[in-house]
Amino acid sequence: MARLSQVDLNEKALSKDAISQTFSWPIRVYYEDTDSGGVVYHANYLNFMERARTEWLRALGFEQPMLKTELGIIFVVHSMNITFKSPAFFNDMLEIKSQRIKLGFGSMEFLQTIIRNQQVLLEATVKLACVDTINFKPVGIPTVVKNKLLNNE
Repeated sequence: MARLSQVDLNEKALSKDAISQTFSWPIRVYYEDTDSGGVVYHANYLNFMERARTEWLRALGFEQPMLKTELGIIFVVHSMNITFKSPAFFNDMLEIKSQRIKLGFGSMEFLQTIIRNQQVLLEATVKLACVDTINFKPVGIPTVVKNKLLNNE
């Protein structure tokens, strides 16, 4: 997993972007996840990371349908930067680690890593935007959600 340098940590502290605890979610690679070469098809890693972020929200007490119906918001992927380091194969047990590294007014950023037996297979920085469910326009993260994010560190 990529390490944040002390300079990075200081910059984040100065900008009041909290470094949160890492959330981990296990995923097994199924045959349907692989391509004709026998390795995980590259787009399926996006699904694995999405599942981990969904489970992270669930662990915080927020089901995605509840965010939509009760708070009128959803989180959408704004941008993503991925480095593929090594392939995963059928039947591998993977660990998806998600660490929130930034929390803004209407967005948050994650460092996500996919690991097999302590070997990093993929690193990604994922920025999520909070949007309203009517117009899909950016909005602030609701206070109840933001408070839970900040108090869970």
